[in-house]
Amino acid sequence: MDIEAAREVRTTCPYCGVGCGVLAKVAADGQVSVRGDPDHPANFGRLCSKGSALAETIDLDGRLLHPEIHGSRAGWDEALDLVASTFSQTIAEHGPDAVAFYVSGQLLTEDYYLANKLMKGFVGSANIDTNSRLCMASSVAGHRRAFGSDTVPGNYDDLELADLIVLVGSNLAWCHPVLYQRIAAAREKRPDMKIVLVDPRRTMTSDIADMHLAIAPDGDVALFTGLLAWLGQHNALDRGYITAHTTGFGQALFAASALDLAGVAAATGLGEDELVRFYSLFAATAKTVTVYSQGVNQSSSGTDKVNAIINCHLATGRIGRPGAGPFSVTGQPNAMGGREVGGMANMLAAHMEIENPEHRDRVRRFWNAPAVAQKPGLKAVEMFQGVADGRIKALWIIATNPVDSMPDADAVEAAIKACPFVVVSDVLVSTDTVRHAHVRLPAAAWGEKDGTVTNSERRISRQRAFLSLPGEARPDWWIIAEVARRMGFGEAFAHETPAAVFGEHAALSGFENDGARDFDIGAYGGVDAEEYDALAPFQWPAPSPGTPLWPAGHLPRKGGDHLLSRPSPITSDAGNLPASKLPISPLAGEMSGRTEGGVQARHRSEKDPEPRPEEGIQTRHPPSNTRFFANGNFYTPDRKARFIAIRATTEIHTTPDFPLVLNTGRIRDHWHTMTRTGKSPRLSQHIAEPFVEIHPADAEHHGIGDADIVRISSPRGEVFARALITARQRRGSLFAPMHWTDQFAAKGRLDTLTAPLTDPISGQPALKHVAAHIEKFAARAFGFAVTRQHPQAIAAPYWAAARCKGGWRVELAFAGAEVDWTGFARSLFGLEPRAEMLAYHDREAGQHRIAAFDGEHLAGALFVAPGPVAVSRGWAAEQLETSHAGQRERFRIVAGRAGAERPDAGATVCSCFTVGVNQIVTAVAAGCTTVEAIGDALKAGTNCGSCRSEIRAIILANRVQAAE
Repeated sequence: MDIEAAREVRTTCPYCGVGCGVLAKVAADGQVSVRGDPDHPANFGRLCSKGSALAETIDLDGRLLHPEIHGSRAGWDEALDLVASTFSQTIAEHGPDAVAFYVSGQLLTEDYYLANKLMKGFVGSANIDTNSRLCMASSVAGHRRAFGSDTVPGNYDDLELADLIVLVGSNLAWCHPVLYQRIAAAREKRPDMKIVLVDPRRTMTSDIADMHLAIAPDGDVALFTGLLAWLGQHNALDRGYITAHTTGFGQALFAASALDLAGVAAATGLGEDELVRFYSLFAATAKTVTVYSQGVNQSSSGTDKVNAIINCHLATGRIGRPGAGPFSVTGQPNAMGGREVGGMANMLAAHMEIENPEHRDRVRRFWNAPAVAQKPGLKAVEMFQGVADGRIKALWIIATNPVDSMPDADAVEAAIKACPFVVVSDVLVSTDTVRHAHVRLPAAAWGEKDGTVTNSERRISRQRAFLSLPGEARPDWWIIAEVARRMGFGEAFAHETPAAVFGEHAALSGFENDGARDFDIGAYGGVDAEEYDALAPFQWPAPSPGTPLWPAGHLPRKGGDHLLSRPSPITSDAGNLPASKLPISPLAGEMSGRTEGGVQARHRSEKDPEPRPEEGIQTRHPPSNTRFFANGNFYTPDRKARFIAIRATTEIHTTPDFPLVLNTGRIRDHWHTMTRTGKSPRLSQHIAEPFVEIHPADAEHHGIGDADIVRISSPRGEVFARALITARQRRGSLFAPMHWTDQFAAKGRLDTLTAPLTDPISGQPALKHVAAHIEKFAARAFGFAVTRQHPQAIAAPYWAAARCKGGWRVELAFAGAEVDWTGFARSLFGLEPRAEMLAYHDREAGQHRIAAFDGEHLAGALFVAPGPVAVSRGWAAEQLETSHAGQRERFRIVAGRAGAERPDAGATVCSCFTVGVNQIVTAVAAGCTTVEAIGDALKAGTNCGSCRSEIRAIILANRVQAAE
């Protein structure tokens, strides 16, 4: 598409499932800046640290810009013909189940829709799965078991309306910071709101928690079955709701009662007094929202965990009402959109069921497809096992990096390497997965592609292009359609624009629906290009006018089907107000920049006489914040919810050789495998290398000191990381983030340790309960370096590289101290032999410092010591952008310290404004004793707010120190 210069475009963030609106401004000189969209109803102007740094991630460094075949540049026709002919030949020789697609929750809905259509409708196999299987498959399975549909009942406003929020397995402060800040803002308005955190770790989210339940790994089923039993024993049930709208309660309560309070305490590792306080609070608080995420989903009992939570909400009638309900928060920007199009191996499009012959027939007729898949395909873990054993002979990987993110990652890599034909569509020329592709297809990145995404509250928003396509990169939907045409399916894949794809997707959702299915955006079927361009964020369902919201024969009242005027599965804050008056939330003004009604109630003013195309107001369906199931009418055959009878079991994965439980997860400023965030110097400074949290008692037992390099091992492999000793961590457990890859660290691929153990219902891997061993790596020398050039082939057993302004910073550790340090530095910095160098060597003390210069500029500096190097990382990195004409400045680098006139800011705490810990400590000493005061003085914590917990901890630590 043609991109105009100097304009601001409304788009959507490409990170987590919050779905924040972003305003991307392109200046006349082509420079891009971003800010939060104050009118988007998901974030009302806020962005997290990652979203705020998006403009730093859109450069073309490392981009895949042309198709490649066997590593050589090729034309699009040649590459597409090869993909189509190879897939067609494989299907002809071995059948449709010999091919597979592995796709991503970072695809746009339009991309996802065509990939699913091609595989399930025209190839005739359901072998299409997604990295969302690793994220929220257990939530999908739990929803479908209980509700008969994959329906998220509530919306974000419920987080502000609740009197009690229970956060289960969710480090919201770091993984969904904007939602965390919405809760924090509501808490400030209503201090009586209570928050309970259920997590083995005392994460940064605990900063706002009234109660932290440091539960044993996988103790959640016992906790919530125990809660259901408690509710029954203490007459805290909604008997009317149970009788009218559910089945199976008696069996569920009987199963839940198998453990008494002492048994629950033993299974959860919690005290009986803690359980009684939590259970009593839940029982007494009608407006309760239970928010859960990966700590629930990424488990071999994830589906049971989800249903144990849902059971408690059904039993109390706390569902679909303002401020009440179970709430699954998704990890990826379009995991929900993938669920809508059926982009998982066990689903059909538009929330239809692959096991249901009527649904298969309906989809076949709508698509005019030759052979819709008759059975579920291989789920993610099964899929790569199928690649390994030869069942799958042609594999297309789109927008994901399974060599790093799949469990048992070394086995996954070996399978991909051995597969006869592998196609990878990606934006980067070099990832741990792309390197094994026979065909590489250059895809459009965020800012270049056009489509829609759906967030965790069922809100569909547009991602809009504001950059031209670089090189020969193309949108994923276009690539998929071109392959389909070359496979002989041209008529069904004749789409010329993403608007045409979205219109078809919307039309299918409403096709023969008549209220029988939850997902219905039929109002947008056949949307034209102008309407699509102007599409404002909206929540589903959005059926065509006159479509009932429940099927005939299941009416809550007599008199026929009506839209919103009678009880239905769907309720709305908006009532029957005109669209221009619809409030987004009863709590107007909670967020900075928030206006009554947000974008869906936007009014034109004198300063804004005409809406720009991307600001257009939707006209096809009245906007509203909808909820499901307050009045029952679930999507089961009898329209009643299903209680699931669940018995708590104790999961023990540890052994004498692997006695610790490794919990994997994410950190604040990085995302997945860092293919985007790794480009940002700002995001790479907060935590710049792999680390593992370990309890002080476990560290002492294993002879590990703070900042030591450690080896973490499991029966499948080993990784190296920096030790972080902290009482936040539960004793007997470890925590390490999953982001590091071979592109950024030596032996940092954490998922080489995880097992291919999955939930038996959802197929989601158990990534948070891994049997592990830890030991100190006997490093004889430690190093730290900064270099202008991207370091290549680093000759050290431990290294971790991170972007910084002007170049790269590198952490190092060596098994031996006898190293040619000057030669190592030359290789690390990529120096010419004539480069000017200064060096200091004290071999007896094991201290070495080397600096190399290219004219007045620092080419690189290396600092070596027998223990962790005590050089300011921020100061050293700044030297790459500083002129060093005089010898005095150069000797300061070799000395490894700044002058008194340039105090060290310390390790980064606030990434948004690059504020270091030493700056905060200095401000505290000067009298800034609140987070707000620090914000006034340094701006830290005033943008996304995800560092506010750390700031508060620094203030508290310095108060304690001053008192001593």
